[in-house]
Amino acid sequence: QVQLVESGGGLVQPGGSLRLSCTASGATISSYAMSWYRQYPGKERELVAGMTSSGGSTNYADSVKGRFTISRDNAKNTVYLQMNSLKPEDTAVYYCHAVRLFWGNYWGQGIQVTVSS
Repeated sequence: QVQLVESGGGLVQPGGSLRLSCTASGATISSYAMSWYRQYPGKERELVAGMTSSGGSTNYADSVKGRFTISRDNAKNTVYLQMNSLKPEDTAVYYCHAVRLFWGNYWGQGIQVTVSS
């Protein structure tokens, strides 16, 4: 069983920063493309940031470009999402996702990020 556990969420003021972490067990993330999604209440999950297994390419939602950065540390089996210049509209539950063709497709349980004054 592959498990993904997110940490680092919480409450911040607009303009503040958070770094989310996603640590995997039961798999080595070096073999997986990793990504972060977020979900607003009553809405479908949407892609925030993604990274290939090699780390050679990344992609971001237009709404977070220039503010968020996805990275990975294979030695720690962890993927990060650095979130800067946070806005109230960034408030959501954030999910870590791992996928490898013919191997698996896994989600973390989600972690709350709230941006409010």
